[in-house]
Amino acid sequence: MKPAIDVINVSKVYRRYARRRQFATLKSALLDGSLLGDLKPDETFQALRNVSFSVPKGCTYGVIGSNGSGKSTLLKCVAGITRPTEGEVKVDGRISALIELGAGFHPEISGRENIFINGIMLGLTKKEILRRFDEIVDFAEMQDFIDAPVKTYSSGMYMRLGFAVAIHVDPEVLLVDEVLAVGDQGFTHKCLDKFSEFRRRNKSILLVTHSLDLVEKFCDEAHWLDKGVSKGEGDPKRVVAAYVINVEDSEENELAKAESARVAAAASAPIEAPTEPGATTDASEEVPLKPVDEADGPKDGFKATEGRWGTREIEITQVTISGPDGETGHVFQSGDAVQVRMAVTAKEPTTDFVFGLGLFNADGVCVYGTNTSLEEFQPTAIAGDGVVTFDIDSLDLVEGTYRLDLAAHKVDGYPYDYHRLLYTFRIKSRIRDVGIYRPAHRWSFGGGITFKAE
Repeated sequence: MKPAIDVINVSKVYRRYARRRQFATLKSALLDGSLLGDLKPDETFQALRNVSFSVPKGCTYGVIGSNGSGKSTLLKCVAGITRPTEGEVKVDGRISALIELGAGFHPEISGRENIFINGIMLGLTKKEILRRFDEIVDFAEMQDFIDAPVKTYSSGMYMRLGFAVAIHVDPEVLLVDEVLAVGDQGFTHKCLDKFSEFRRRNKSILLVTHSLDLVEKFCDEAHWLDKGVSKGEGDPKRVVAAYVINVEDSEENELAKAESARVAAAASAPIEAPTEPGATTDASEEVPLKPVDEADGPKDGFKATEGRWGTREIEITQVTISGPDGETGHVFQSGDAVQVRMAVTAKEPTTDFVFGLGLFNADGVCVYGTNTSLEEFQPTAIAGDGVVTFDIDSLDLVEGTYRLDLAAHKVDGYPYDYHRLLYTFRIKSRIRDVGIYRPAHRWSFGGGITFKAE
């Protein structure tokens, strides 16, 4: 069977715009030679590179990828809005693109008149528009405003009307580019119901989205683009899983690089001179309370910025965070077993020491703080090198970015080595709950309460 969409070795090259080599007119550009062929590599940007795939008739096909991966460019090539630099795109049947919603709407005339103009632009006859007019207005929820000038519409009203016109063209092929945020939640559900109706009628849908859940639940096949290059195609769950792993690897590298820079900068902080036991240095008066301190510290405890301070009579020489596989990392799944490991060294043997840990979210809210003194560990001796390990069996946090305080100090708070918010990790989760902490829980229902199984 002939596919609904056939993309064959499509490449798209754009010219980078800069002050040099700008043409005054299209005529001068054509007379001067090729618009792209004479440009140097650094003067062009390749949005797509040899992309190929086919969408069978009746298939819902999802395209995923990070911003700048070429998804929207691909959709515009399929829609005919732009032409590929190389390769070919074949579409079998009437096409409707939910890309630039409301493109062609005239702000000075009414919504009613714009429906007719836009519908004709999308290939409908005037008779067909008349037959579908009431349905379009009802779908857009614009009954009270359809005769008002479009310039008086809110952005949501404008987008809803554009969506309603495009969806009622009744195409064989529907192109969708992140347009589900065109209204409130009720309107979004209405859009999804319309897509489901298209599927039941054996229409073909090409969907570009950042919603991985939507791709897994809604699409028959998926395609992953990365910087204009195809990275995978096939079963949506498999493709989404590969994409998520790639995103986590990128986040891992980004977090590791940023953390390395923070730790290196903090390592150059001056070492405080030792004072008599129980005395307070000027530097320690200037730094706020650490979450690992005793309760009688300064009152503005959780307002400190990142940094490092202390005498380093006991020094934290290395910090690593590892997941359930034992590998050091910065990105973990909610509920993972996580281990924080501190390598420490004591310049002189001592019997007065405390190790502590504080956990903060990205907003600076203290999630948890503890130390060995609070948990009634009685120090007896430390000499030379040692290792402190803090194991968390299940890190039940909601998705987000978190930072660690780590410290070595005396029982009275005298600072040996404080590492303030220097270590960052990220928690990932497919569940979109809110807050900070996710307690272990379960739901149960009785009586006449039922839920649809996934």
